[in-house]
Amino acid sequence: MRVAAIVPAAGRGERLGPGAPKALRLLGGVPMLVHSVRALARARLVDVVVVAAPPGDEAEVRGVLDTYQAPTEVRVVTGGETRQDSVRLALESLDPDVDVVLVHDAARPLAPSQLVDAVVQAVARGAEAVIPALPVADTVKRVEDGRVVETVRREGLYAVQTPQGFTRELLTKAHDAAVIDGFAGTDDASLAERIGATVAVVPGHPEAAKVTRPHDLATAEHVLQERLARREH
Repeated sequence: MRVAAIVPAAGRGERLGPGAPKALRLLGGVPMLVHSVRALARARLVDVVVVAAPPGDEAEVRGVLDTYQAPTEVRVVTGGETRQDSVRLALESLDPDVDVVLVHDAARPLAPSQLVDAVVQAVARGAEAVIPALPVADTVKRVEDGRVVETVRREGLYAVQTPQGFTRELLTKAHDAAVIDGFAGTDDASLAERIGATVAVVPGHPEAAKVTRPHDLATAEHVLQERLARREH
């Protein structure tokens, strides 16, 4: 079984404020993309990491990744206008012998390598699609026009993370169907769901949180410092 991990990193990250593309924002003095690639590359079961860079920024991304050496093969391809386009383009670039594909957000820089391996192992055990997820802790309300119209029961609600894992055959079929139908999903699992795939769930991890806004970046800095302190002791 050969495993490839795709990192769509072509987004600009407007909600994070002005500056470099989101994937190249610094976390602990190191670009978030590097943290994400390192987590994937250090996983025992990942053979190659493919980064989809913003069109025109491929050389810059390659240079950043070359500065911070990863312990496995890392490739850079040209991304698309949307996250979904970037995943599809990276998927098309994979070698024929790749059997399992992970898709991981560059904006989840602190996802542990153990979580990566857990997703791969679930696919290896026979699942065609796997997502890590955590139960929703907050009260959830449906709001329309600034007013609450419904309080949604939390039971059975989960917040989904990445990396998400798939058999290559399923992920390819899911993206092909989305192109034909003009469908845009918020994650790759949603593309698999709509063509009838069963999506398995493994426990997520609090440190796999997504960095979207400045507060998220500050929180990630705190988590990173705590992680480094634990290693020192």
